[in-house]
Amino acid sequence: MAPATDVSPHSTRLEGGRFQGSFNSMEDGNEGSLENMNQINAAKPPRNLSAMRHCTSSAWLPEREPDVPVKSPPSSENSGFLPVVRSGSCSEKGPKQYMEDEFICVDNLFQYLGSAANFPSPGAFYGVFDGHGGLDAASFTRKNILKFIVEDSNFATGTKKAVKSAFMKADHAFADAKSLDSSSGTTALTALILGKTMLIANVGDSRAVLGKRGRAIELSKDHKPNCTSERLRIEKLGGVIYDGYLNGQLSVARALGDWHIKGSKGSKSPLSCEPELEEIFLTEEDEFLIMGCDGLWDVMSSQCAVTMVRKELMQHNDPERSSRALVKEALQRNTCDNLTVVVVCFSPEPPPRIEIPRSYKRRSISAEGLDLLKGVLNNI
Repeated sequence: MAPATDVSPHSTRLEGGRFQGSFNSMEDGNEGSLENMNQINAAKPPRNLSAMRHCTSSAWLPEREPDVPVKSPPSSENSGFLPVVRSGSCSEKGPKQYMEDEFICVDNLFQYLGSAANFPSPGAFYGVFDGHGGLDAASFTRKNILKFIVEDSNFATGTKKAVKSAFMKADHAFADAKSLDSSSGTTALTALILGKTMLIANVGDSRAVLGKRGRAIELSKDHKPNCTSERLRIEKLGGVIYDGYLNGQLSVARALGDWHIKGSKGSKSPLSCEPELEEIFLTEEDEFLIMGCDGLWDVMSSQCAVTMVRKELMQHNDPERSSRALVKEALQRNTCDNLTVVVVCFSPEPPPRIEIPRSYKRRSISAEGLDLLKGVLNNI
């Protein structure tokens, strides 16, 4: 496997540039609060059970029973916690002939946008893009998506509107780009961090997963054609799903580009470019974010990935090595796709060890002991 630290044409870490403008606050009206997700069981299965492989590597060792209460500091939206953002990434071609994934990591938006930018600190931006139908599709989006966001007139006062508009502009740019084939397209998953607020935007089947004191909280939904909500939308707009593919051609229900399916601009299409947004307020319990293309999630559950990254960070506290470990594990599980992973940490310190209260520790009994107990009970 090639060294993950090599900078390739398929990755971007932005450090320069200027932006004139101001930022007041994230837009109100959260479309999906993380508080409603806190009750999600940590043992939640992967979304596509048919794609889940058994965990055969020693790299994944559960740190605790997922349904056992743990001691963790109380969190509050109004607490004094302020994230310290740092990231690591890894991208590998895998078994495919060509590399069609791309990613972008901007740990310091102030440095990228320039000193004139006025918005909460810290500011960061991350994205992963899984292209198809051409090698330039994901690269085209990576180069333009952040520019479309920060240059939008709504960026200073309505970040959600700016992000949605940027995805639409990126989609239309595909149609106008003479260098791209009409069948070129890409998924797009981005994370914009401004102060304590993180806004996830997703189109396609890449996935963002939050590590919250060892629990996996999925912040995006895989836009597969067979998903009930996507299937209803597709069929309402005249599309069909054949063998899990939209119109028998595409394995995702939302994507940027693919104008051979969308038709002309302005027309209603079963293939949507509208991102689903998830806004959360980071607390001290939120330890890291994993962003990965479907090459990772085809062979690994969200909880497995979070447990593995947490264990890695506790050992060396390096998000770069942690992302590399996930890619290596997915390759060992025989993934059939390109692999791209970004790990974003919200603290300079490694995750703390989770202590299980003594009263909640489970006890086991041997088979011999169970037989003895049954005999005693039968003689009563």
